Amino acid sequence: MEIINKGEFLIVLLSGEIDHHALKTLRGTIDAQLEHYTPRVLVLDFEKVGFMDSSGIGLILGRKRIAESFGGKVVVKGASGRVEKMLHLAGLGFLISKKVTSAN
Repeated sequence: MEIINKGEFLIVLLSGEIDHHALKTLRGTIDAQLEHYTPRVLVLDFEKVGFMDSSGIGLILGRKRIAESFGGKVVVKGASGRVEKMLHLAGLGFLISKKVTSAN
């Protein structure tokens, strides 16, 4: 995982597998940066994620809750077809963005 602060955007480049074992570390690291920078938009980039189970949905929902607490929002980009399908089934398809201007 890599985190890039671009002012109003906080970009989290996720990679590898997002499962129960990875969740604690991801959650703690992202939350600390999210609360420190309080960005207008948290971009969760799934381009390099090879596998995600339901823990990934929890990761997204938790960060969404934190971002919304200070008026921010969450955008998911780079999701594979499988990850996109999971997001739609979980009712989170509206978070998917094919293009995030100003944060690229």
